[in-house]
Amino acid sequence: MKWTAALSTAAIALVLPVAAQAKLPEPVLKMIAAAEATKDPAQVAAVYAAAEAAYPEEVEALAKRKQSFDGMVEKWAEREALLAKEAIRTASIFDRWEGKGELGAIRATGNSDDLGLTAALGVERIGIDWRHKVIVQADYQRSDGDTTRERFLLSYEPNFDIGESSFIYGLTQAERDRIQGYSSRFSVSGGLGHRVFDRENLALEIKAGPAWRTTRVIEEIEPNVDRESYFAGLGAMNFRWKFAPNLKFTQKASAFVQSGNDTYTSLTGVEAAMGSGLSARLSYRFVHDTSPPDDSAKTDTLSRITLIYDF
Repeated sequence: MKWTAALSTAAIALVLPVAAQAKLPEPVLKMIAAAEATKDPAQVAAVYAAAEAAYPEEVEALAKRKQSFDGMVEKWAEREALLAKEAIRTASIFDRWEGKGELGAIRATGNSDDLGLTAALGVERIGIDWRHKVIVQADYQRSDGDTTRERFLLSYEPNFDIGESSFIYGLTQAERDRIQGYSSRFSVSGGLGHRVFDRENLALEIKAGPAWRTTRVIEEIEPNVDRESYFAGLGAMNFRWKFAPNLKFTQKASAFVQSGNDTYTSLTGVEAAMGSGLSARLSYRFVHDTSPPDDSAKTDTLSRITLIYDF
């Protein structure tokens, strides 16, 4: 908890009961004031407990003094919370963004000539009731002169909190995967979500709602097929578990269920923090289309080792 830095030992003494100050030895009063100046509730409680044990005749006076201090702490905390909300409310749309960038590459020569690049950028802005998430991903690879991977994705997802853990979400997503046979695929969805856990070391978010998708197949694969549109249902989850001080497990999964072609996506990763905002990540992506365009495999996988920078 952050409190106003202007708090001083002298200010504390002015508002606390004079009786306790008068009867307790000066070293004890200094010890109590020093503990209160740290603003650490556990340390303050320990010092008061020691003082009460050493001076049982002053228990009542010490209790009154601690009650006064606790009241001040509560008021400071309320004021800091109001200031924090006001700072969020008045912040520019370009402020308060946090995120991470991810980059990896492969290069092979000799029996094969391979060059590949994978990159991603994810940013999030958390307000009082709103959260905004933007994700950009790109995977590109050439092997022996042929393009063997070409996938691009852009998504924007706003969330509006309707309770302590529940929210309404919206999703707009555009993707291109020529190897899977799609020159473009757009998805729009909206529905309800719930944060089952939202702690520093453990988080689980689930959401579901109706969706609309439109797909354009590469002309060389199906030259007589125009853009196709479908109504679908979307279910998704996002799980994060920090199981060690420098290690984190992540799992994202989604399912678009529609007439004609369902799409199931899974992204599993393990991250190892290296310090200074950098971490290394090993991930495995799985995409399965039940009815892809002709000559395209139903399942596409990608294993990656990348560097991540948090900002």
